Amino acid sequence: MAELKDVKGIGPKSLALLNKININTIEDLVTHYPFRYEFLKRSDLSKAEDKEKVIIDGRIESVPILMRFKAGLNKMNFRLVTPSGVVGVSIFNRAFLKSHLTVGTGVTVIGKIDKQKNVITASDIKLETLSNKVKIEPVYHATSGLTNKNLSTYINMGLLMYGREIPDYIPKEYLERYKFSNKKTSLNLIHNPSTEEKLKEVTTRLKYEELFAFMFKINYLKVQNKKKNNGLKRDIDKDKLNKFIENIPFKLTNDQVKAVDEIVKDLEATHRMNRLLQGDVGSGKTIVSFIAMVANYISGYQSALMAPTEILATQHYNNLCKFLKKSKIKVELLTGSTPKKEKTRIYEQLKSGETSIVVGTHALIQDEVEYNNLGLVITDEQHRFGVHQRANLQNKGIKPDVLYMSATPIPRTYALTIFGDMDVSTIKEKPLGRQKIDTYVKKNSEIKDALQMMYEELQNKHQIYVIAPLIEESDNSDMTNVYKLKDQMKLAFKDKYKIDIVHGKMAGAAKDAIMNKFKDGKVDILISTTVIEVGVDVPNATTMVIFDADRFGLSTLHQLRGRVGRGEAKSKCILISDSDTERLKIMETVDDGFEISEEDFKLRGHGDLFGTKQSGDMAFKIANVRSDYKILLQAKKDSKEYLLNKDTDKDELKLKLINSITKG
Repeated sequence: MAELKDVKGIGPKSLALLNKININTIEDLVTHYPFRYEFLKRSDLSKAEDKEKVIIDGRIESVPILMRFKAGLNKMNFRLVTPSGVVGVSIFNRAFLKSHLTVGTGVTVIGKIDKQKNVITASDIKLETLSNKVKIEPVYHATSGLTNKNLSTYINMGLLMYGREIPDYIPKEYLERYKFSNKKTSLNLIHNPSTEEKLKEVTTRLKYEELFAFMFKINYLKVQNKKKNNGLKRDIDKDKLNKFIENIPFKLTNDQVKAVDEIVKDLEATHRMNRLLQGDVGSGKTIVSFIAMVANYISGYQSALMAPTEILATQHYNNLCKFLKKSKIKVELLTGSTPKKEKTRIYEQLKSGETSIVVGTHALIQDEVEYNNLGLVITDEQHRFGVHQRANLQNKGIKPDVLYMSATPIPRTYALTIFGDMDVSTIKEKPLGRQKIDTYVKKNSEIKDALQMMYEELQNKHQIYVIAPLIEESDNSDMTNVYKLKDQMKLAFKDKYKIDIVHGKMAGAAKDAIMNKFKDGKVDILISTTVIEVGVDVPNATTMVIFDADRFGLSTLHQLRGRVGRGEAKSKCILISDSDTERLKIMETVDDGFEISEEDFKLRGHGDLFGTKQSGDMAFKIANVRSDYKILLQAKKDSKEYLLNKDTDKDELKLKLINSITKG
């Protein structure tokens, strides 16, 4: 297919702006769906209230008069003949429209009516009339320098030039079964809806397509796992494994013991393990995964543990080294920032089998990495990896067993759909000595109370996390941001304490350096976005303060709260918000992540279960698991039917879908 730059009208500057909002291909462009629509219907000016928003069309009666004030400010006035009579129109900073607004031209004006002056102060003027129809206008997520009109123009040009080349992921039989329109027609209608009925129709069709392709991938991986029933033959020496468990400096909870038993049985079984280990924040999943790797080592195989970030991979590596310091098991850390010479050595030792366990990031699935006898693959925070990334790591071994870990408790309805055929081990019990974190909901007017609580913790030589939902100021939002918070904290605590910032837009190395300084006690207050939701353990951090807490889902708040309370000292979480406080008060009484995730699923859908940004294959463009649950169930059923139908094995679409999974 042609490239984005080949679309007529897209120059280097526009290309850079499109890339900024993750539009990198023509397919990205035409599937950049509107996030809402404006339904433009002519107002009756005689019935409109003063200062009410109105939409009126008509013909220009007078030559527009342009007045220029100080630099960058201008105003244009003209008279408009409408079905409700003549009305004056004023609009600011639209001088570029003057040449189009000639006498007799038909336009639609959107703005607020001043009944006394009989003047509309316009927010927008469209160079066409509505007549008696309802006009539906798409509104897109854009960026500074890229207007809604620009996006609409580029999208429609992309469809005009290359619409036929956009792949359709719905098999022909299902298109006919549900009387769905073809892909090009559907895309044209979602960007240029003629009626509300047509819009609903194509929206359902595009949601179905997205969910069908996703569920096909999930079902394909499940079927492949079932086919590979010839799992690795293992004989685990239970005495050796129990000796390792007895030397762990704390007693495992009943849930941990049960999870270990389930995993060991899977490792010894003839089929391949395909298990999800899920547990609440701080429930002790990691030590269970370490025991699984030791059991795998005892039976003569290598293990790989993949984490989503370097800092989390490093934490796992350091903790694993502590637990294994008395053993002969050789452990290595492999991430993107591992020096080249070191990487070469690790590659060689993985290939020869000298290294038994490797911990790392996506660096573990690079082409250069070859394993001697990889028997166990563990992915931590598995939802942060795409389906094909997880498959890629599994395929590195001959037929390794697979264990997924998630600290995000998944609601049963959601888990049954996405992980329906996966075995699940759940850890709900908290380890002995793990204290409940006291949670307080405070209004902005009570900020002094929050600062006093923080000051007391700082005096006790403890550290604090402060969370903001934004990185920098935004014209259309008053949400607190990290830089503003840093200034406020400096003002509150003077120069007594060291304050630093970390956020998602920072380079990985810079982010890790600050996180490590915090871990080492060289930073007292760490101001952050949600990048620390899954991060390092800092036992000395006892307070979590979250500004604009209403902007977060309950599951994210619970994950953030779980960053504290990792040491012996009593910990607290302070949620600051002036709105949605009833919902937030659930956090004051409920500390069970599973209960919270069910509430979140009901209130907000699947998106926030996985933080403010989804990743991998969970980043749906148009579908929503909660509101589109019925479509999802149908797509799951149909995709499985299509996958298992032998008559479709040579279908070009089926081969394309399978290829997208196996090749990544």
